[in-house]
Amino acid sequence: MSGDSIGQLAYLVLLAVAVGGWLVVEFRGRAGFALRTALAWGLIFLGVAAGYGLWGDIRSQITPVQAISAAGRIAVPRAADGHYYLMLTIGGTPVRFMVDTGATNVVLSQRDARRLGIDPAGLLYMGEASTANGVVRTARVKLADVALGPVVDASLTAWVTDGEMPESLLGMDYLGRFRVEISGARMILTR
Repeated sequence: MSGDSIGQLAYLVLLAVAVGGWLVVEFRGRAGFALRTALAWGLIFLGVAAGYGLWGDIRSQITPVQAISAAGRIAVPRAADGHYYLMLTIGGTPVRFMVDTGATNVVLSQRDARRLGIDPAGLLYMGEASTANGVVRTARVKLADVALGPVVDASLTAWVTDGEMPESLLGMDYLGRFRVEISGARMILTR
């Protein structure tokens, strides 16, 4: 053992004696309570460690991700909320869209528009769109370098609404560029 290892061991022994001494004094005459408390903290630690270790598996079930095959087919699993979500890269920025086959256009939330460098406050809202929440004003924007896996489009017309939306919507303007097949709990896009 090197001198550093002996010093570290001595420090750990001293720390264990100090903590152990405090526990003996604190819980003297209450061994059952001390054991229950130690067991509760041990289970909490074990639960956190298990959650951390399993997060990759849990996350893929909560928010499934699209899979791209060698043939360029994009398979999208249905999320727990019943919707399909696609991750597009626009000008190098990833943007998550909810697939909406009932929407005609691609609609950006104001948050996503800002992430793409578009200032929603500076847009001219000259259009209108009917939504499930009523009529909203819209502004037309052009998106460059839109990529879905290996499929890249030089430009895409989209709309930004003047109201708040939780998710950007991927409508038929974009989906119509693909052959769309829904089978079971998967949506398959092919171009």
